[in-house]
Amino acid sequence: MPYDVPDYIDAYFTHQHDSLKPYLDKVLAGERFTYDDAVHLYNSPDLLGVGMLADLARKIRTPEAEQAYVWWVHNYHINPTNICEDTCHFCSFKKGPASPHAYFWAIDKVIADIHAYPEKDTLREFHIVAGHYKGADLAYYADLFKALRKEFPHVNVKGLTAAELDYIAKIEALPIEQVIQTLIDAGLQALPGGGAEVFAERIRKEVCPGKITGEEWLDIHGLAHSMGLKSNATMLAGLGETPEERVAHMISLREQQDKSGGFLSFIPLNCYYEGNRINPKYALTGFENLKNFAVSRLVLDNFPHIKAFWIHIGEKISQVGLNFGVDDIDGTVIQEKIAHAAGTQSSQGLTMRQLTHLIRQSGRLPVERDAFYNIVKVWDEVAMQDLVPAQVLKKAYSKST
Repeated sequence: MPYDVPDYIDAYFTHQHDSLKPYLDKVLAGERFTYDDAVHLYNSPDLLGVGMLADLARKIRTPEAEQAYVWWVHNYHINPTNICEDTCHFCSFKKGPASPHAYFWAIDKVIADIHAYPEKDTLREFHIVAGHYKGADLAYYADLFKALRKEFPHVNVKGLTAAELDYIAKIEALPIEQVIQTLIDAGLQALPGGGAEVFAERIRKEVCPGKITGEEWLDIHGLAHSMGLKSNATMLAGLGETPEERVAHMISLREQQDKSGGFLSFIPLNCYYEGNRINPKYALTGFENLKNFAVSRLVLDNFPHIKAFWIHIGEKISQVGLNFGVDDIDGTVIQEKIAHAAGTQSSQGLTMRQLTHLIRQSGRLPVERDAFYNIVKVWDEVAMQDLVPAQVLKKAYSKST
């Protein structure tokens, strides 16, 4: 059935901004956006018009009953070590093994810290990424995943980027397929999207010369998909890349999704510059962050979700992004360390009350999910009355830790 375009949208593109009218026609016809289309949209000064196109595309591609949904997950980040052998210029989290600030957590400590979290019984996802460190080998992660699944069987285990899996395979001298299968047998259920940065070879040579290539990143996710794992995908913008390189990154992801079909969401990230070697002159504006949301929604027509990771983008721009094609705002993100090491000013985790309030303020409906977008709870106004106030939770957690 043809989509019934609201009069204000038709009027906007027909009478005021006719240069974008061909793209409105493409959205309505369900036609795939080309590389040139996406570059044109990046270069358009009409941010509102591009955002309207993206939000319209989101609605058309979403079942009617879910068009008001904004997905989120009650998740807990685990960063087991900050010791890393890699040399990524954008990383402020890495420490050398001799640094007084270096750490490597025993599995018992990880488990004990989670038990100290007052809301552990309603967690739905562990997000696990760390440094490339020989101590954090295949046996360590297998044991960690087993312990997490045993202690918290209600929580999905999403862990290790493609770059980390490649590193483990190299230090173990094992095929990466064997590494992935060992971790699946131990309890791994999904992969995060980190390590993608920007696929452009020019950028990777400048900012992460020791990391896997973009092609290798895509191949590892394709392999994981073939083995039954789902995953996310990211793009770390603000490294000095061009709009053309951002579009090429998205097109590569779309092609991989056409082949393997295992990506659940795309997450445009925003670089920070405190304590690292990236020139802050490349910092993104709010305009550019919103463009990343909108263009990715239009290009990635085979990705179910576009996520605003509020830790990177900030709560306010993430909230605005809900009108630019975004339908997921990540989650509570308890105990995140990597972005905070680089200078993000976002909160150190949001309570469920804060997160659902942010979504409701935007006129949308908070829908709690698990790692696979299965609905846990639709947070209507009645359900939200049962939430514990933010200050009570923070006080309880500070006392327990």
